[in-house]
This record gives sequence, structure tokens and C-alpha cells, in this order.
Amino acid sequence: MLLAIVSFGVIFLLIASGGLILFYRETMIKRISTVIMRHEEKQKGFRSAIQQTGSSLTTVLGQFERVLPKSQAEVSIVQQRLIRAGYRGASAVKVFYGIKVLTPLALCAAVLLTGVGHSNTLFLCIASLGLGFLAPDFALGKMIKTRQTKVRLGLPDVLDLLVICIEAGLGLDQATARTAKELARSQPAISDELSVVALEQRAGRPRADAWRHMAERTDVDVVRNLVTMLVQSEQFGTSVAKTLRTHSDTLRTQRVQTVEERAAKTTVKLIFPLVLFIFPCLFLVTLGPAAILMSESFSKYLSK
Repeated sequence: MLLAIVSFGVIFLLIASGGLILFYRETMIKRISTVIMRHEEKQKGFRSAIQQTGSSLTTVLGQFERVLPKSQAEVSIVQQRLIRAGYRGASAVKVFYGIKVLTPLALCAAVLLTGVGHSNTLFLCIASLGLGFLAPDFALGKMIKTRQTKVRLGLPDVLDLLVICIEAGLGLDQATARTAKELARSQPAISDELSVVALEQRAGRPRADAWRHMAERTDVDVVRNLVTMLVQSEQFGTSVAKTLRTHSDTLRTQRVQTVEERAAKTTVKLIFPLVLFIFPCLFLVTLGPAAILMSESFSKYLSK
């Protein structure tokens, strides 16, 4: 009897909840959608605030950019370096020149406010101006080298995924777009370059020109070799998958050889710290007691 009552209650609750869902479905959907929309509006407001702040900073830096005299050739070189560092925005050049103006002023103001070197204030101000003017160039060069290293290290993984996509039946253009999408998180630098290649091909640019532009943007030797192999494979009609697999194996072999070369150089590089830091300590430990005994014995003989 108790089991029948419990089963009846469970069935009644299920039927009642189903009726509520059916009859009040629109109300529930509206309430859920209002909660979701509020969350999305908050996120959009936060993103829009960040975008507005970035655009305002860009505008301010663009005003300082007009102070520096520059030629069109210099601007083109700076723009090419910024592209190699991963900054392709239209305002990247203005921001860079604005930083070159603000950094020396900030360093000079820091020297004057902190009072470092009261006797050589003029010299420190001139040095800070020169250092602040050259610091953005050095920082940009460092970012370019870092990005080139990431592209060089991530290229074998990209080639493996391209081979898998091509052997699965995709063309080289579709495989490039798919690889750029799949490696967006693990290899963001080379994924960005591949996405640009895919966009250029969709815009109607020939495949060989799009890959050559990638080699010019990255300025990495292994990417240039890859582009040359792809162009030759397209011209002579050879298998692209075999070409990419061979190039991937070659890159991994070169990476192993580079590591072995660096490991072999460590023995020569360890000579200098051994001579400067370790050998004097060993001499002190081994010859110190003998020197103390000899000095004591000599002092005894001299006292006699």
C-alpha cells in the first residue's frame, strides 16, 4: 500500500512538472533570456570600455607621433618591422613613434623628480633622452626575434597537421585555413601568419604569391625554404603531402642537431667559470692548510 502511494505521488509530480514546462515554457524562456542578455550586455560594455580606452590612447600617441621628423622610406621600414613583430594595425606606426617620443620624456622626468646624480643632472638627462629614444627599437627587435623563434619551433607541428589534412582529402588552401584554426592556441604566431595566407587566397591572390608574402613577413629561413619547396611542388606537379612530410622530418633533424651542437659547446663555455670561480676555491681549500703550516714553521725557525 505504501509503495503504491509513493509511486502515485512520483507520477503525479512528474505529470505536474511536465504540465508546468509545457504551459509556462515561454515565460521560462523569457526569464532565462533576460538573465543571459544582461550578462552579455555587461561583457559587451566591458569590452567596449576597453576598446574605447585603447582607441583614446592610440589617438593621444598619434598626436605625439607628429613631433618626430621622418621620411617615407623610414616609415616603410618601421612598418615592416612591426609586421614581423605581429602588429599589423593601421595605427601601429603612429603608436610606435608616439612611444619613441614619450619614453625619453618619461625617463628625463624620472631623473629630475628622483634627484639621481645631483652633480651630473644634465648628463643623466641627455643619457636618458638617448636611451629612451633607442629603447623602443631594441624592444621591437627583441619581439621580432621572439616571434621568429616561435614560428621556427612551431613549423614542424604545422607541417604535420597540413599533411594530415591533405591526406584526408582537403586541398592545400583548405588545409591551410584548417591548420590556422586548429593551432590558434598552441601556436598563435604561425597560426596568425597562416590565417593571413588563407585570407589572401580567398581574396584572389595566387597561392605562390601568398606564401611568398608570408616568407617576407616572417623573415625566417625555414619558412623561406618551405615556400620554395611548395612553389616548386606546384610547378612540377609533385605530391605536396610527401614534400611537406620530408620537410618536417628535415626540420626535426635540424632541431636535434642544433641541440647536440649547443650541448657540445657547453664544455668550452664552462672553462671560464671554472677558471674564475671554481679553481680559486679549490686552490684555497687544498693549499690553504699547507700554507698555514709552512708559515707557522717558518715563524718558529725565524723566532729561534
